[in-house]
Amino acid sequence: MISSFFSKTKPINYIVLSVFVFLFYCFFVFYGSGYQIDIDAIPLQILTVGVLLFSVYMINKIVRIEKVTDFSSYTPLFFVLLLVGFSDVLLHERAIFCNFFLLLAVWRLLAVKSMKNVKHKIFDASFLICIASLFYDWALIFLILVFAVINVYDRKTVKNWMVPIIAILTVFMLSSAVLALDGNLSFFWEHYSFSIDFLMTGFFGKASTIKLLSYTFLILVVIVLVFVRLQQKGGGKQLVLQIVSLVFVLAILVSLFKSNNATPVIFSFFPAAVFLTNYLETIKKMRLREVIIIICMVLPLLLFLLELNK
Repeated sequence: MISSFFSKTKPINYIVLSVFVFLFYCFFVFYGSGYQIDIDAIPLQILTVGVLLFSVYMINKIVRIEKVTDFSSYTPLFFVLLLVGFSDVLLHERAIFCNFFLLLAVWRLLAVKSMKNVKHKIFDASFLICIASLFYDWALIFLILVFAVINVYDRKTVKNWMVPIIAILTVFMLSSAVLALDGNLSFFWEHYSFSIDFLMTGFFGKASTIKLLSYTFLILVVIVLVFVRLQQKGGGKQLVLQIVSLVFVLAILVSLFKSNNATPVIFSFFPAAVFLTNYLETIKKMRLREVIIIICMVLPLLLFLLELNK
């Protein structure tokens, strides 16, 4: 049974998902997408798939340590299935690298709830978000998440509100030094353009936009259902999940702003996987849970096949 296999957190779960991600990445990038193999690009491809595999492992650690779900492997499973459904993201290394740093930032922010070393965690998260923005300019919008966490957990400490500014200045100075050595200080003006693609004519008529909006609607419905059930059941996960839901909203905003390049949708995969897992865990009937997992597997596969036949 698929549901019973991924209901545990054994190493074999990660191994199975890792092997699948590796094989799927190799198949899609070098065959399915018509990508021309370049010997010089192979090291970058190896690094990219390595970051993807580590992201899957890191997601498993986040949900276990921060207790945003029960102890299962459903979250990394859903993350991988979303990669299959939105396979285009695999062609864009910048999105994968950016998502990696955003995952690290979210992890540090979720850890603030322990109220230990709050300033260090806020600095780390802000620093990582700024690093992520070097790949996608709109990643800076996730700084909103930092201030939201400060407001929730430790708003009375004035120094906490200054820490993100220090982190921003730190990344600016470090990157400026590197760019100055490379003679490319114009990078900041060219990169941080903050264009808004959904204002363009014909935005809502594109197939990629319809796909993104359908996915967004589905996950928002799941989020509402999860919060409704949590209110009925009670428990201490509501605050943490509210933070995760804000991650999803910000990720979708970035995806809409960069709609001509649909790869930022990968930023939403972790929060979406968390809420899909929480919803699945509320289903006690194993047969129904099994059916839902099979549907969640078949749907991304169909989307992938449709993508291949374009």
